Amino acid sequence: MSRTRSVAGSGQGIHRRSVLAATGAVALSGGVGHALRPSDSQAATAGESTTAVAASSRRAPAAPLAPYTKGTTVASVAAPRGSSGSGSGSGYRRLGDGPGWQRVVRSELAAPQSGRAGRRTALAAFVQLTDLHIIDAQHPLRLEYLRSADIHAWRPHEALTVQGAIALVERINALRGAPVTGAPLHFAMTTGDNTDNNAKSELDWFLKIMSGGRITPNSGDPRRYEGVQNSGLKQYWQPDAAVRDSDKQAGFPHLDGFLEAAIREVRSPGLNLPWYSTVGNHDTLPMGCYASHGDSYLTELAVGGKKLMNVTAAEAQQLQAQIKKARDPQGVRYHDFLTSHARSMRAVTPDERRAPFTPAEYLRAHLDPAHRGVGPAGHGYSSANLDAGTQYYAFRISDDVIGISLDTTDSGGHYEGSIGTAQLKWLDTTLRDNKDSYAVIFSHHTSKTMTNLRSDPARPGERRHNGQEVLALLGGHPRVLAWVNGHIHKNVVTPHAMASGGSFWEISTASHVDFPQLARVIELADNKDGTISLFTTLVESSAPHRTDFSDLSQTGLAALYRELSLNAPGASTSLGGDPKDRNTELVLKKD
Repeated sequence: MSRTRSVAGSGQGIHRRSVLAATGAVALSGGVGHALRPSDSQAATAGESTTAVAASSRRAPAAPLAPYTKGTTVASVAAPRGSSGSGSGSGYRRLGDGPGWQRVVRSELAAPQSGRAGRRTALAAFVQLTDLHIIDAQHPLRLEYLRSADIHAWRPHEALTVQGAIALVERINALRGAPVTGAPLHFAMTTGDNTDNNAKSELDWFLKIMSGGRITPNSGDPRRYEGVQNSGLKQYWQPDAAVRDSDKQAGFPHLDGFLEAAIREVRSPGLNLPWYSTVGNHDTLPMGCYASHGDSYLTELAVGGKKLMNVTAAEAQQLQAQIKKARDPQGVRYHDFLTSHARSMRAVTPDERRAPFTPAEYLRAHLDPAHRGVGPAGHGYSSANLDAGTQYYAFRISDDVIGISLDTTDSGGHYEGSIGTAQLKWLDTTLRDNKDSYAVIFSHHTSKTMTNLRSDPARPGERRHNGQEVLALLGGHPRVLAWVNGHIHKNVVTPHAMASGGSFWEISTASHVDFPQLARVIELADNKDGTISLFTTLVESSAPHRTDFSDLSQTGLAALYRELSLNAPGASTSLGGDPKDRNTELVLKKD
């Protein structure tokens, strides 16, 4: 039976290696994310990961930090403050400062011992970002028209994903360290769906957001936005037009100059700590679901001058059913659907930057020195990954902890995940070769959403394995502490006590495209009493909770990004999860 309780506990001790890493004394062994060096057999399968990062994580504070709450959801969370009153029957909600979320101790896997806060030492601390869904909102292959059958299928804030993600980077940069233990933050990990539509424009913007640079979140016509939000179609919010669209009827504001501001150049400082990348289905598959890299028609449409913006509800419903039920993973029917609507497409400006990228191009973009930022080179990926055609790797977090990034996508199509036999064997071998280290597993899909067992065309004949098989394998390695993932756009923390004797926590974090737009700090600490605690602390972007409709600056747009996401039809504050899935202390028995 699940047992939880609230706590305001703190950590006093900081692991000696964490302090040394933060002061630069042992930058590599202290946990800034240098790569494991695989054996020759491993390299042939997954490739050597990146070279060691000499640029260490942030320096240790002059005075103890722990515990502190500034900039985290323990202190405050954006919360609705009532109706805007902008029209009869308005349902548009404005955001303000809400109370913070308490930390909850979870003891399903081990009983917490009294006095542990004064004994514990930090093993590692890092930040998880997931499901950023950086969107090229004008891309010809987007499925906005599904909104005619499903109000959830298009979000009114999708033109602001770049500004919102930059504000998240700014928040992470402002964190003074790990909130509970006070340890330095060693790295950040993105757990997939970094892009939304497998477009080169989106990949370029994502990499510049993470590593720093100037971004113009626009494609097609360099002078103006040309997509569904200036189409005049009433099923989409027309922010700076006189059209009385369905969203305005629900209370959405009229914002003069919104679209012009949305495509204006912005600047990202880039993360000020090393960051790693994990691949998701939207990074691999067009629309996150179609295995259509070999379809020249779809590529031509992606870069061409025609865009479908409106279909009947019946047609949208039929297409959506094909996607959800995996009836068309190869995109054959989708191709036919677009061909049949060629005459109803609208003219847009062609742009080669909207082309889909292949897995190899995804790797090369990460390996490009222009996108290195603080590092490491390749952000986990290596030239050996290119040679082997793989997107999984292992890296050392600290002397005591390794990280393993999995590729749970299936290039055969559909949005749910699985892994192939070769990767499953590599995972087992990597854990065995590092049996003296604790391990944290990263992936995009959760254990419950790894149900896609169709054949991978890149590896015909290779068996695919579901989440239950991965859980069973991890359960056979007693020093696995956590499996960290995303995909479901909701905060869920699940205990796993396996029949083989191992136990660990699965930590699934909400997206940054749907409200409440969160990332998560995760800390690992040895309680020196036969238990280990994993602390999870959710953080929001740096954008203010309150919005100003007249403020269309980069910061103002980031604030609007959050508020508009709250008001997206069908949006729910429940995606933040139950208290037991948000700010937690997760206790484990120490191996």
